[in-house]
Amino acid sequence: MNYQFVISENRDMPARRWYISGIVQGVGFRYFVSREARALDLTGYAKNLADGRVEVLAVGSRESLDDLASALHKGAPLSQVRSVDEQEAAPEEWAGFHVR
Repeated sequence: MNYQFVISENRDMPARRWYISGIVQGVGFRYFVSREARALDLTGYAKNLADGRVEVLAVGSRESLDDLASALHKGAPLSQVRSVDEQEAAPEEWAGFHVR
């Protein structure tokens, strides 16, 4: 799959990266994140990591990022979120929100 992104010329665009651990793989968590992010008009991705965590990168308004952070802590119906590590991220411009 080809995911399109470029380094944003707008360095003021807020971006955050989260690492979510718990029961978050094989339970629809990434698709839950994708639906939430698209509803909040965010761009970026959600992907499984080899260590069992899910990585989420999102770019958009601070309010939308805060709303997504709340959703990540809550999790998908079948998931069990144990911890959410949040970091500021370098601004990137994505074409939509992708499940990787």
